[in-house]
Amino acid sequence: MRIPRSVRDAEVAGKTVLVRADLNVPLKDGSVADDTRIRASLPTLKLLLDRGAKEIHVCSHLGRPKTEEDRPKYAMAPVAARLRELLPDGRVHVLENTRFNPGETKNDEGYARELANGCDVYVDDAFGSAHRAHASTEGVARLLPAYAGLLLEDELAHLSKLLGDVERPFVLVSGGAKVEDKLGVLQHLGGRADSVLIGGKMAEQLRVGNPLDFDVELPTDVVGAAAFEADAESGVYTVDELPYAWLGLDIGPATRKLFAARLAEARTIFWNGPMGVFEWPRFAEGTKAVAEAVAANESAFSVVGGADSVRALNELGLADKISWVSTGGGASLELLEGKELPGVAVIPS
Repeated sequence: MRIPRSVRDAEVAGKTVLVRADLNVPLKDGSVADDTRIRASLPTLKLLLDRGAKEIHVCSHLGRPKTEEDRPKYAMAPVAARLRELLPDGRVHVLENTRFNPGETKNDEGYARELANGCDVYVDDAFGSAHRAHASTEGVARLLPAYAGLLLEDELAHLSKLLGDVERPFVLVSGGAKVEDKLGVLQHLGGRADSVLIGGKMAEQLRVGNPLDFDVELPTDVVGAAAFEADAESGVYTVDELPYAWLGLDIGPATRKLFAARLAEARTIFWNGPMGVFEWPRFAEGTKAVAEAVAANESAFSVVGGADSVRALNELGLADKISWVSTGGGASLELLEGKELPGVAVIPS
């Protein structure tokens, strides 16, 4: 994998630096509900300040605003306020949501020039958006001297370990709703793994027709429900005995035990995607079991990616037990699929 040049090598003293960060955090009642991504941006910002940067302009997206009426809902003010609490330095300024300008997603040169105006150096620290060829991730890097931030560096370093020679057994766990979203990474990594464990709705799709050219382990039992409702009638059934028209909303206890045993033996682990509808406590036991099994294996190099998997780890207080928790969902999948990320490719080595 090509390594982009580091922010550590940038001359920033007395200069204005544009930083593309990933501050796309959840909001509740006008405040930041989870500041994990804001905290992840701090090492790069602190490095730039310590190196004597005159000013730092931080740009990010927040949510998916589609109309002018969405502007107040997705304004960066709560994010800026939380960043000021964590890093009270008047040289750091948070710009407005990049998604408000259509030129962002179209990678419009005019909008890229607007972002770059008055800046001397560009630092990309938003791994979660590195797979998008947008004005703030690729366009400005063609206008200013561009460098990779510390978080972007760490993401590339940890994820690339899964693409090289890994310690075995290598266990890949994948879940979620759509197999097509993860088919590429399953094909690229799955053939190299010793065990591929599949849960969630993906398991149903693969049971009907498996497009993969290697074996996967699917659930033998499920927690079934009469309807897709949090309080629906439910029960544990083998896959063959699930009542007609019922839905499998979680992996069952026998499958949890099997998956946990595979993970206990592993020396390399990659997990992306929940085992069921973990947002509803009655159908969260499978995801919880996988999270606990990954966290309990202290001998393994473990990587967890994807918003739902990371959320489950955080809710269980297990994130610090994982070797690397990735901030990128789609970006991590595309990287592990073997694709080149536009936001990385544009930065010189």
